[in-house]
Amino acid sequence: MTVARGLLIAGTGSGVGKTTVALGIMGALAARGVRVAPFKAGPDFIDPGLHRLVTDRDSRNLDTWMTPGRALEASFARGCAGADLAIVEGVMGLFDGGRGRAEAGSSAHLAKRLGLPVLLVVDAGGMAASAAAVVHGFATLDPRLRIAGVILNRVASGNHLDHLVPAIERRARVPVLGHVTRDAEIALPSRHLGLVTAQDLGPAPMLARIAERVAEGVDLDRVMAAAAHLRLPKLAPARHAPVRARLGVARDAAFCFVYPETLERLAAAGVEAVPFSPLTDKDLPVGVDGLYLPGGYPEVHAKSLSANAPMRRAVAAAARAGTPVYAECGGLMYLTETLTDTDGGEHAMCGVLPAACRMLPRRAALGYREVTLAAPGLMGRAGMRLRGHEFHYSEVDAAALDQAGVARTFRIARRGGGESRAEGWRMGETLATYAHLALTPGAARAWAAALARSAGRAGSTGGRERAESVS
Repeated sequence: MTVARGLLIAGTGSGVGKTTVALGIMGALAARGVRVAPFKAGPDFIDPGLHRLVTDRDSRNLDTWMTPGRALEASFARGCAGADLAIVEGVMGLFDGGRGRAEAGSSAHLAKRLGLPVLLVVDAGGMAASAAAVVHGFATLDPRLRIAGVILNRVASGNHLDHLVPAIERRARVPVLGHVTRDAEIALPSRHLGLVTAQDLGPAPMLARIAERVAEGVDLDRVMAAAAHLRLPKLAPARHAPVRARLGVARDAAFCFVYPETLERLAAAGVEAVPFSPLTDKDLPVGVDGLYLPGGYPEVHAKSLSANAPMRRAVAAAARAGTPVYAECGGLMYLTETLTDTDGGEHAMCGVLPAACRMLPRRAALGYREVTLAAPGLMGRAGMRLRGHEFHYSEVDAAALDQAGVARTFRIARRGGGESRAEGWRMGETLATYAHLALTPGAARAWAAALARSAGRAGSTGGRERAESVS
């Protein structure tokens, strides 16, 4: 068994500043030389990218609903390897994310599963002694959960702090480990799917300012002391199967929503990931046997994606040639004929799917999804079940796809079951869905087998000739 230390930073609700506080603590500790292993509760793609900017380590998603059983503990242990401290940023409010009496998906459930104490971020704006009632409620709702301390955010002044701290510590009996003053200069920019991504934000001075502000008001030594000693499962060395196929993976500012476990499970099944950029590259990587177009923000970069006609033609030619193509959410949008952005501008896309896509003024979908394969395909046999998440503001013309005879190979239902709908559009060896799937080892093996068959059809060049033929 290996030993590590860790804690979870949660909020009383969404928008209280837990991402700012988490980034600040991670960055401030990293600046001290602490090796911080970052994690994010729930199916979030944006915060993990920001975590990486301040810790220089990949951040893993931990979700007790999408990743049940021992796989969750194994993912946590892998992420902790070589680190001094594991910091998990929660999702929404501490107890949010569950369904009814079921806790799965909440930060509280994750903290209990992993034995993590909680640092609770409280938005102190507009409150004084009443903050003690909020903290008391969170600290006593579930006796199996330990609130190790409070971080107060958006504190207006020293006088404000003098009202807050005694009330919380005396009446709620939870220590206040620090505060962050109200400061518009450290407010992270956001847009329709949440915060701006790390790819668009870049190594911004703002992240350094956040770390500085947090270090000024938070007792980092007490934060370190609040972390619990964790006993993690001892993992066997990662074993990758011999490479059977090469997968071109779109990775740039437009396509950046990829779970690390997806690529790890593909590697374990013998798939080598080869990154490429639909924004800047003019051709697909040579010798790839399939394409993975993950989610991201194609609508934000629609003009540049459209302008890169050579890449659009290469993707379309690969799909027509029978190359396995898997597209999630933003990747689905890229495969359509046109994408209409929020300003009404229409941009040509790859044209693989015979339908248009448009952005909507309101959110189209959000939530966990249960996916059943209605037909055998890229992800496995008919009847296989997967879990995932859906979050988008766009809408594809499904009627046009139906009219063109494009098959729907998924049955998708909300978490907990209920009425399902047909989705998972398939044309030849191209599969597109709005769901971001948590790839299981079985689905990874099925995907790898499809890629290996593609490599075999291409001959000994492993797809090289086919890739060159669509350039």
